[in-house]
Amino acid sequence: MTELLNIKNVTYKLNLASILTAVSCTVPTGSIVGLLGANGAGKTTLMRIISGIAQGYHGSVAINGETRAADRKRLVSFSHQLDGANNRAHLGQIVHDYQTLYPDFDQSAYQQLADFLELDSKKRLGQLSKGNRKKFVIALTLARQVPLYLLDEPFDGIDGMSRKKIIASILKWKPDDATILISDHHVDDIANLLDAVIVLKDQKVVATAQADTIRQQGQSIEDYYENIYTGGEQHD
Repeated sequence: MTELLNIKNVTYKLNLASILTAVSCTVPTGSIVGLLGANGAGKTTLMRIISGIAQGYHGSVAINGETRAADRKRLVSFSHQLDGANNRAHLGQIVHDYQTLYPDFDQSAYQQLADFLELDSKKRLGQLSKGNRKKFVIALTLARQVPLYLLDEPFDGIDGMSRKKIIASILKWKPDDATILISDHHVDDIANLLDAVIVLKDQKVVATAQADTIRQQGQSIEDYYENIYTGGEQHD
């Protein structure tokens, strides 16, 4: 299987505090990979580096062989939380802004996702519940036509029905060649989605494994993850 994402010895400090230390891992084309770790493990920081947003790190990040941040930005859709968006803006206006900002944004794909997730384009962003805001972010993220999608804690703090709906949208939408890196610290939410896992702990990658291998060994993804966090390190 071809490697889409290749990370080598990435180290990142912020205000002299170490966030990531010598992180190395790969993500193959066409897979859904879980980036697992406790809050503060560095998952969001690593995604920001991959997407080209965070600068000042040491090491290398390549997507389809592209290492420059400007080139990587064209190849990644990152589910940031619309923190800078105007809460008075209608969803339709935000979608229009996305179309203007991202030439690869597929309006038809967005509309299919929005219909499936029961999003009303006439509503204002500030009127959305936390669950519907998450759904909107997912629809915007997945509507771009890029090789790599980064979903950062897409289910954090939302109800079970909304989680099921978002998971169903990912499975319904994902074409064979789409690659998704999805982070979560509630592993049971995403376990059934995953082809492989990368575990971050103490600022570094402490384990990588194929999901099928874990299951064949009689473990659930949740147990594998919990054993790493409460016991020793495991490597494939």
